[in-house]
Amino acid sequence: MSDAEIEFNVVGNVGRILLNRPKALNALTLNMCQLLLPRLRAWKNDSAVKAVVVAGAGEKAFCAGGDVVRLYEDGKARKPYPREFWSTEYRCNVLIKRFPKPYVALIDGIVMGGGVGLSVHGGYRVATDKTTFAMPETGIGLFPDVGGSYFLPRLPGSTGVFLGLTGKRLKGPDCVALGLAQAYVPHDRLAALEEALTKTDGTLENVATITKAFAEPVTHAPIEAERADIEKHFSHGSVEAILDSLASDSGEWAQAQLTALKTKSPLSMKTTFKQIKLGGTLSFEDCMRMEWRMANRAALDNDFYEGVRALLVDKDNKPQWKPATLAEVTDAQVDAYFAPLPGDELELNDIIAET
Repeated sequence: MSDAEIEFNVVGNVGRILLNRPKALNALTLNMCQLLLPRLRAWKNDSAVKAVVVAGAGEKAFCAGGDVVRLYEDGKARKPYPREFWSTEYRCNVLIKRFPKPYVALIDGIVMGGGVGLSVHGGYRVATDKTTFAMPETGIGLFPDVGGSYFLPRLPGSTGVFLGLTGKRLKGPDCVALGLAQAYVPHDRLAALEEALTKTDGTLENVATITKAFAEPVTHAPIEAERADIEKHFSHGSVEAILDSLASDSGEWAQAQLTALKTKSPLSMKTTFKQIKLGGTLSFEDCMRMEWRMANRAALDNDFYEGVRALLVDKDNKPQWKPATLAEVTDAQVDAYFAPLPGDELELNDIIAET
């Protein structure tokens, strides 16, 4: 295995991407995004490449998210890295969403945050018995970005709000049940599936047919047993109403969600709730422009740095959120995250023009 953070090669009819930072759970860096964007553009126009397959190196993760510790360090020092990272990453997300050939994500192991952005927007997603999916950003004072504004509100019922606020972890069958993945393939069949995909004719129908030979039916998805409670409590019109609803229910499930939500950043929960509600009415590109505005505001605020410090740097698990409670979060603070950035919006015209 090479020392490259991300590897590209063509095998048969397939352009293969390997996220190659296994010791860091394949966490996404700016360098990886900067290499991925032009490679996808080249393969989009290469007639020899009929499809793209993306996978993660090692046994633990597809991609555990962005390298948030680097974002934390450079953001605190007001260095340009966070803006450069988010800008390039979000452009990759748009190109994946618009990619004209089958983009097949083998979501084996941990997939969170930035890893979700590299997979869930592709044309075909495969979950496995090792998949652990989550959007845990409210726990580090951020919000579910990389297109979370778009895919979360389009999940069944109120599950998108539930996942975005709580950071709930899903297993492979859950991902298929919610439409986050189209097929469930055991880990030990992935190598054979990849080999078979090298002969694809470049249509999603053919990718699905090939995958079906290696897939297993999903007969039990734990998230389905939670759906009634999710609708009961997470369909309300505000974060406060959701917490009030949970507090009024003495059941074990409701109390567990309430306990979890009380550890999250109040400001992040309220911005996330608004983000998901707005995203349900927006195009994918407009969702990414909205998230760019939000990321820029988060980079100047307290909670992102405090959340990363508490959970990933000092690891004391005692973040000091500002504001400390939902009641202290003002509408003006939330609205500020969504305000336009004069002369500094996310530039997507070149990618849109290519498709």
